[in-house]
Amino acid sequence: MDKKLMKQLPLHMMLLPGIIIVLIYSYVPMAGVVIAFQQFVPSNGLFRSEWIGFENFRYVFTMPDFYLVLKNTVFIAFMKITAGLFAPIVIAILLNEISVRWVKKSFQTLVYLPHFLSWVILGGILVDLLTPSGGLVNQFLGIFGIEPVFFLGSNDWFPFVIVISDVWKEFGFGTIIYLAAITAINPSLYEAAVIDGANRWKQTWHVTLPGMLPIVVLVATLSLGNVLNAGFDQIFNLYSPIVYESGDILDTMVYRMGLVDFQYGLATAIGTFKSLVSLLFIGVSYGLAYKLANYRIF
Repeated sequence: MDKKLMKQLPLHMMLLPGIIIVLIYSYVPMAGVVIAFQQFVPSNGLFRSEWIGFENFRYVFTMPDFYLVLKNTVFIAFMKITAGLFAPIVIAILLNEISVRWVKKSFQTLVYLPHFLSWVILGGILVDLLTPSGGLVNQFLGIFGIEPVFFLGSNDWFPFVIVISDVWKEFGFGTIIYLAAITAINPSLYEAAVIDGANRWKQTWHVTLPGMLPIVVLVATLSLGNVLNAGFDQIFNLYSPIVYESGDILDTMVYRMGLVDFQYGLATAIGTFKSLVSLLFIGVSYGLAYKLANYRIF
């Protein structure tokens, strides 16, 4: 056996447990996609259920609620991607301007913390904050004479509550990427800007932001793959039938149809549709990342 291969063999063996786990939990379950083409009955299993071809897909695409749910999914996901891109950039720039080390570290810890809390915990906190009677937010609005708002029960407010709360949870962790990008900027560029008479704002506009641009483009393009991922955990813990019109997404629809109504074929058809569209956007996003930011997987 080749000496180089023998030397690398232990490293390849270290990958083996991870490969086995991926095969078991990611690839083997893909066999369940066949349910989308069957009149699936659990007692019959995958091999004895009736094969009906694309009937489940035809039924799903003619459902009156499907396109409303698809619109909600795209709208919420797009808003999350946009707001989730903008907020970390701004906070990273502001954190970079803090010169006192302990103050900077304290702020970083505070904004990172929500990322490590589950939506079960944060959902309970948001319900307490936003409840019409006694919620802290409505109490604050009452100071200005504003009537209580049912944020989690209004189709006008619910999507924006979802987006804002998602940004609150994730923007701190996102700042890590952009702070790293800022630290990679050549300090001599700032020195040259100071010599040219640039103040802090102009240094940010003409040095910091252009230096961050490749990472911003990369993150933005790779985010395209999440255009149909509006966040099941978050919405499941916050929504109710009152806001299905504006808050129901593909993932929650799959949950209700599959695990609540036991329509396994239809639920799998919706999940398969979502997976295929996501795969398309992921391919496009990696192509754009390669073209615009010179990003390579290998």
